[in-house]
Amino acid sequence: MKSRRQTVLHEIGFRVVLCASALALALAASSASAGQGLYSITDLGTLGGSQSAAYGINNAGQAVGSADVTTTSPISKHAFLYTNGVMTDLGVLGTYTSVQGTVSVSEADGINSTGQIVGFSYNSSGAIHAFLYDQGQMNDLGVLAIAQQSKADFINDSGQIVGWSVPAGPQHAFLYDGANMNDLGTLGGTASFAYGINNSGQIVGDSWTNTSALSDIAFIYSNGVMTALGSLGNLPAIQALAINDSGQIAGYAGGVDTGGPTVKHGFLYSGGTMTDLGNLGGYYTNVVPSAINNSGQIVGGISGYQTAAHAFLYSGGTMSDLNNLVDPGSGWTLTRATGINNNGQIVGIGTNPSFRSHGFLLTPRPALRNLRLSGGQAQFDLSGMTGVTYRVEYALSLPTTNWLVLTNLSMSASPVQIMDTTNTRTGERFYRAVQP
Repeated sequence: MKSRRQTVLHEIGFRVVLCASALALALAASSASAGQGLYSITDLGTLGGSQSAAYGINNAGQAVGSADVTTTSPISKHAFLYTNGVMTDLGVLGTYTSVQGTVSVSEADGINSTGQIVGFSYNSSGAIHAFLYDQGQMNDLGVLAIAQQSKADFINDSGQIVGWSVPAGPQHAFLYDGANMNDLGTLGGTASFAYGINNSGQIVGDSWTNTSALSDIAFIYSNGVMTALGSLGNLPAIQALAINDSGQIAGYAGGVDTGGPTVKHGFLYSGGTMTDLGNLGGYYTNVVPSAINNSGQIVGGISGYQTAAHAFLYSGGTMSDLNNLVDPGSGWTLTRATGINNNGQIVGIGTNPSFRSHGFLLTPRPALRNLRLSGGQAQFDLSGMTGVTYRVEYALSLPTTNWLVLTNLSMSASPVQIMDTTNTRTGERFYRAVQP
């Protein structure tokens, strides 16, 4: 989560030169902040072991995932909730004894706006079961009829949960409605998987159309009907992995893995059209999205044959390597982004400066943009996270420790227009945004 100490955030902002005879405007970046990147990065840590991974985030910035509890074999991994700088162990449904020792494993994959968490855990019988963690209690959601195992992948704000369960055969997608686990069926084949659900109850996933994974087709499930999304070129394997509240869908289409190199194309499905996200060029050809927010921003992982994976952000029609959007001196390598909320905060998995695989949280730094003049007064926009308080300050010269407060505001929307009504039309001013 964000630090509570006052920190200069992205860009010192604008340098405004106001002269009696002429008016000139210039954009200037502070030498102290120019290398900070567009995002600040937080190491989520572990539960006492050496590794962790983050898989989901809600709009309040609460993150969930799994983390090592021990460093001895067999490794115990537990689901966690990370909030306000603290990682909390969510426990397990049960433990069981294997030939390696006592197994204690759970993983959290989704969290909604009320803090309800879903994922999976081994139970005392050694079976994997979906769980709902609510009000401090991990609840076993059970399995579909004649099934042995289940996994929950996502939960919406109404508490509807999707995932898949393993009956006496291939997996089937399910919707848990608060009381029952309902089988969603298939597109005619023997297997289906549900990965995402929005606040309208629309579900996405993939289904076989016959008895082979070669028939894997992305679907949207709405009003009790499962419908195929179509195809992207002639790539046979298509998966829909996430959906936002506008019905935009992120997923990928690719060849079936036969042991050699495959190519996966990430897509955005919007308004009935499936658009290829492209890639980062070079050997980075495999694009697998993980999540999409209500602004249509998509995150995931990109890799290539014998090429290390990197986390990516797709925003405004452009794909970026997230490693290029953080401080280059951070020491991190971000390998996969797994979740993004409506404030643009991102969670995922990376290698930290100590060369440990840890979950991370990226928080967008606020930006001052669109400088203009109105009646001789400077105007600009502050882009930042909604629900967060920022203080906009100005100085008459740099370097300085004497920053003056222009305005304090709580972001109810982004961007917010700022006007400097205090300027004297002469001299120069520097602006910055800080978080108290």
